[in-house]
Amino acid sequence: MRAEVENNLVLGLARDQARVRLERDTRYFATVVEGNEIVGCAVRTPPFPLAITRLPDDEAASVLVADVSARYPGLDDVGGPEPSAAQFAAAWAKLYGGDVRQDKRQRLYELRSVAPDVPKPAGQLRAASADDADLLERWVAAFITDTGFGEKNDPAEVVRARLESGRLFVWDDGKPVSMAGWSGKTQNGVRVNLVYTPDEYRRRGYATGSVAALSQQLLENGNSYCCLYTDLANPTSNSIYQRIGYRPVCDVGHYLLS
Repeated sequence: MRAEVENNLVLGLARDQARVRLERDTRYFATVVEGNEIVGCAVRTPPFPLAITRLPDDEAASVLVADVSARYPGLDDVGGPEPSAAQFAAAWAKLYGGDVRQDKRQRLYELRSVAPDVPKPAGQLRAASADDADLLERWVAAFITDTGFGEKNDPAEVVRARLESGRLFVWDDGKPVSMAGWSGKTQNGVRVNLVYTPDEYRRRGYATGSVAALSQQLLENGNSYCCLYTDLANPTSNSIYQRIGYRPVCDVGHYLLS
């Protein structure tokens, strides 16, 4: 919580998973402690990657690797703020021999107020409904294919859960033309995600309008901040979000482990 925005993923996972009871619990929740101080945290909900917070040094990374490897000797991947994600991956390679490879580079952004001059495209944001489900399943599948994020998610299950919880929205310009959603509720904020516009509707400002309107709505609903992750290989999305008012917090690495 000392770095709530940076740790939104771990905090959101812990908050959501605390409500779930599993007959055979394979989840992982850990803290790295030095003296009486928590200096790092880690969460995993299989089959998804291990998510870690910032760690103070290589020694903390090695301590965490030793514990994680006892629970998941076949762990495939880890993600977290840099340089801690790289430190964990290096400690894993040192323990097991083998190579590790950086798979994705992201940047975490934070927004406290929406810029007043964001252009508004034709149409408006609305909550997605059951009538949109088939279309949104195709869009979520396309989002996963295009971005490489969320490969282990089932698009139908993603849409079902988001519709039930009211966390998926579409930009409607006579028909749905773009989508955006949110998740990862923490004490003071939420994470915007699943931002996708099909090819035939791109370059019309729909994604910008969706994210700006959804972010404003989330702030008006009592959240102090919104955050989101971008792919550093996509300069367009990074510039769009900054025009809306999102500001960089830290870089995040995702590593494949062998």
